[in-house]
Amino acid sequence: MELAPGLGLCRRIVDLVSTGATLAANDLVEVETIAEVTSRLIVNRAALKTRPAQITHWIERFREAADAA
Repeated sequence: MELAPGLGLCRRIVDLVSTGATLAANDLVEVETIAEVTSRLIVNRAALKTRPAQITHWIERFREAADAA
């Protein structure tokens, strides 16, 4: 996607940007923020009641990943 402007295939792209490293590597700059995006973990209540160990395991894994970021 980031190569398209340099190849003349488009003038602008829409991209999810976390650090901006890929944009910088391709000599691109952010010109506008369309929206701030966050991630959400949605858990089915029935699954939480019927498989609490499995669901809790995944919740902890996501929490660890979020804390590491």
